[in-house]
Amino acid sequence: MALELELKKLGFSDKEARVYLALLELGSAAVQDIAAKAKVNRATTYVVLDKLSKDGIVSTVEHGKKTHFAAESPAALLRIFKTKEREMRDKEDEFKKALPEFEALYNLSGEKPKVRFFEGPEGLRAAREDILESGAKILYDIYSLEYVNQVRALFSTTENDEFRRRQQERGITIRSIYTSDTGPFGGFKLKGERRFVPKDKFPFSSDILIYGDRVASTTLRGKIISVIVESKEIADTMRFVFELAWLGADHV
Repeated sequence: MALELELKKLGFSDKEARVYLALLELGSAAVQDIAAKAKVNRATTYVVLDKLSKDGIVSTVEHGKKTHFAAESPAALLRIFKTKEREMRDKEDEFKKALPEFEALYNLSGEKPKVRFFEGPEGLRAAREDILESGAKILYDIYSLEYVNQVRALFSTTENDEFRRRQQERGITIRSIYTSDTGPFGGFKLKGERRFVPKDKFPFSSDILIYGDRVASTTLRGKIISVIVESKEIADTMRFVFELAWLGADHV
């Protein structure tokens, strides 16, 4: 109903609009008649009439011992609109005064990191692709060799070889700190620098990769979850942490 929609634009609820329109048609009427006309239960109609009375668009009329209700002139709705308009202007002015404080708080954190979550082998595949497309030339990696073997087992030999080939084509070199159940490993196929740390002291349960302005981590315990955080500040900080660990790995 068009009139009902217009009332809702002014802030009327569905039941308030129906009760007010019923009153316009009925003139002065008792609650039970208003409720029947508006198709709203009687108890709710009392609540709505009380609200509309406080808003100044419904008045009470005494009919003997009974109280009837009547709608004020529709022109009263214009007054409500102007009142709401004035209130909104006041709120806007107040917010404008506070806006610099909100903006200062927003800018404290600088650029907001972008975080992406992936599940399952497809998530690992997406993380691999992200490494290749990032443009990074150095991949910093902290991992368990057994973890890497688990990851490779999720993909075919062809897919693993293709990933390695694309890394080589892009000139990506590896700097890694790794651990293994069987001690240092000498059969790495990608060029780079690696330092071994004993697993009894550093039992890594997830992989951490730092490349470009991204940090990625994947865990294989339970559900496979991969997370990629895109933030220059976080990536730079993690590289500093890696370099600190790199120096320490010499003395483990």
